[in-house]
Amino acid sequence: MGLALGLALLLPVGAAQADDETRVFSFRDPRITESSGLAVSPAHPGIYYTHNDSSAAPEFFAVDAQGRTKATFRVSGAQARDWEAMAASKDPATGRGVLWFADIGDNLDGAWPDISVYKVMEPSSLRDATVPAVRYRFRYADGGRNAEGIMVHPRTGRLYVVSKEFSGSVYAAPEKLRTGRINILRKVAAAPLMATDAAYAPDGSSYVVRTYFSATLYRPSGEMLAKVTMPQLEQAESIAYTADGKALLTGSEGARSPVYRVPLPSRALAAASPSVSAKPTPAASAVADTASPSRGLTGTDIMIWLAAAAGATGVIAVIARRSR
Repeated sequence: MGLALGLALLLPVGAAQADDETRVFSFRDPRITESSGLAVSPAHPGIYYTHNDSSAAPEFFAVDAQGRTKATFRVSGAQARDWEAMAASKDPATGRGVLWFADIGDNLDGAWPDISVYKVMEPSSLRDATVPAVRYRFRYADGGRNAEGIMVHPRTGRLYVVSKEFSGSVYAAPEKLRTGRINILRKVAAAPLMATDAAYAPDGSSYVVRTYFSATLYRPSGEMLAKVTMPQLEQAESIAYTADGKALLTGSEGARSPVYRVPLPSRALAAASPSVSAKPTPAASAVADTASPSRGLTGTDIMIWLAAAAGATGVIAVIARRSR
């Protein structure tokens, strides 16, 4: 908790807000105090899903565009050790919505022998219920680490995990997930500094990685498209694309925390084109949280790297470990 505040004491903040950001709603439910994942419902127009961070029950909430909870779903066959992210996709065979919940937080950077992601078929009705889950267990090919982002390619259904580190990475799950054994996550691209969430565009043409400072858009190949300024939030934890793919939704932890809509830059929309590639690959431009080509490195970017490399690193690391 309080990572964003702690970093603010060490690092200057860049642009205060996106020029045309819109506050969509604030969560009204007093049970939603640590919204850590966010997804747009594939089946119910105007409905958003979220879940709490660690030390919470294995449950998620369906919320409308006014921030009112329409239904609460308990997930059977699941544990909530440290749920950090969620994603929504559609089953390619049936077209039914699929929700993914990522128990991937590890504040000791490798203390857990494996991590889990739970697959839940989207409820057909918005009424309180208990829904079953399929559990998939994962292990990183290059050793355990902390992570707070997952994303699912909308065409292939392939799952990706994004680690939260000073030098983060995008990890691809196997094309076919298995429940009877541990699935291996393999690094396929670099990710920005201290990534807190990630999401694929609805058409698969791009993906976004959120950090405490901004968001960065990439092609599926891992090539960076643009950096997007985000609104200042108490603790930026979640990101998702709108259903039309033209804007981003981002949220924060905290009681009655807000969700903002941030339009994508026109240059990013123009540059992104549907790609048959489903697997990010290492690319020189897919590096840690650097500025977009149009404006070069900012003072914030430089200070972030100086803080990571200098004595402030220890302070930030301690705060990051305590963050949920």
